[in-house]
Amino acid sequence: MSTEELQNWERVEAERSASEASQINIEELRSKEINIQRYLDPPADTWHPLEYSFHLLGDIRGKTVLEYGCGDGVNTVILALRGAKVKAIDISPDLIDVARKRLVANEVTADVEFIVGSAHDVPLPDDSVDIVFGMAILHHLDLELSAREVKRVLRKGGRAIFREPVRNSKVVQYLRRLIPYQSPDVSPFERPLTDKELAVYASGFASCHMKGFMLPTTDLVAVLPPLRKHFSRAAHKMDAALLKNCRWLNYYAGVRVIELVK
Repeated sequence: MSTEELQNWERVEAERSASEASQINIEELRSKEINIQRYLDPPADTWHPLEYSFHLLGDIRGKTVLEYGCGDGVNTVILALRGAKVKAIDISPDLIDVARKRLVANEVTADVEFIVGSAHDVPLPDDSVDIVFGMAILHHLDLELSAREVKRVLRKGGRAIFREPVRNSKVVQYLRRLIPYQSPDVSPFERPLTDKELAVYASGFASCHMKGFMLPTTDLVAVLPPLRKHFSRAAHKMDAALLKNCRWLNYYAGVRVIELVK
């Protein structure tokens, strides 16, 4: 990718993020206690991919965590409350501003440094962080450049944890396009990834572990209000059981949680 193409890519992402930030109600930034508690020490067998991502963190007290694409700071609050030294980077100054206000609203006074910058060129030294934590960020990025930067800033033995949308099956991709729902803030550059792309991303690391979540039926439940209200939790639990007992179904899972070790 040329420098001009990358600059255009990032400009469009920043504009999308500014639009997203403008729609956030600043009066509602304080998190409910129940929504904080669920991520402080989630179990290993949780059916929820974000909870599982936070489970993989383990004890991060005193560790330097790069929150890779911090957005509006929802996860920044949790990382700080768990005792990490957080370096929270995002390309959008508008979202960073919201994230700062979110920390104040939640009375978080921990060690958090916000950085407006590119995930393709992280302004941190080599071997300077213990963990990279990125939730739904890689599918917005140039994967080759991102993998280089993540590996560069991690200390030896450091870990990167990502949660990403995945579409391996062309049939599922086609059917998903038929679902009458489109997020209002989707940029032209973001796209679901594939296991093949994630494997290439992981190829420069010492080890990689991936776990699948959410089968296509749960996607359908999630976008249909009558089903979502009554069956969403049950659908997620059923997915977890199917994915555990029928490993071949992981190919069709719509979300991957990835743990990489440098």
